[in-house]
Amino acid sequence: MAAALYTTDILRLAASIPHLGRLAPPAHSVDRRAPLCGSRIIVDVQLDDAGRIRAFGQDVRACALGQASACLLGAHIIGQSGPELAQIAADLAAWLSDQRADPPQWPGIEILAAARAHPGRHGAICLPFEAAAQAAQEAG
Repeated sequence: MAAALYTTDILRLAASIPHLGRLAPPAHSVDRRAPLCGSRIIVDVQLDDAGRIRAFGQDVRACALGQASACLLGAHIIGQSGPELAQIAADLAAWLSDQRADPPQWPGIEILAAARAHPGRHGAICLPFEAAAQAAQEAG
């Protein structure tokens, strides 16, 4: 079962997280943990005048699924707003928990589909999106 969950594609994403490291200085930082698995992420954001992310940094301490999620987030976060990220985070949580059939509108997110059957992993997967949404909303 673990082999099907931690695919080569997941491990490849986990090893290539964009925007890794902290911003200096960030406009706003958020430090969040997933209590069930212990994953942790610190995200830093700087917003442009329109309230969209113009700079992003992340310090990720998570399992391969959390790292893969952070990779997918980092690949497309520039230009996103807090409300947009909050909607994606909500849609991701709903999709993982089978409250929604279709994956959220985020490039590559469907690669995490096998994790839907593993509720203990959902917190780590949602963590990057939730932290980024919180940071962007608080900074705006």
